[in-house]
This record gives sequence, C-alpha cells and structure tokens, in this order.
Amino acid sequence: MIKLTRFNSQTNKKGEFVLNAEIIETVEETPDTVITLLNGKKLIVEEPMDEIVRRVMKYRKALKF
Repeated sequence: MIKLTRFNSQTNKKGEFVLNAEIIETVEETPDTVITLLNGKKLIVEEPMDEIVRRVMKYRKALKF
C-alpha cells in the first residue's frame, strides 16, 4: 500500500488516500500524473511519476523478508 494525494486537494489531509500498489497498471505524466488501475479506473494525483515509482519499489522491498 502506498500513500498518495488526490490532485487539487486542499492543503489539509482530506486529499490523502492509500492505494494498493498491486493494482496499478500504468503511471503517466500528461503533465498531470495519471494512474491507471487494472480495472481501467484512472486516478489523478499530485505526486510526480518518479515518486510513485519510488514508493512502489519501497513497498515491494518491504514485502520481501
């Protein structure tokens, strides 16, 4: 699971959510960062693509014991 922020959310934490990294199909910058999930749903987030990749890699490393 990775913590992300919805695009154009307020500065408070209402825009934060947790996403299961296993259901991410693609991440694009168009220039907004768009995450496409395996079910076809698209999410627009504030984090840049490189940061999402770092968080997913950290999550996957944590799964290996």
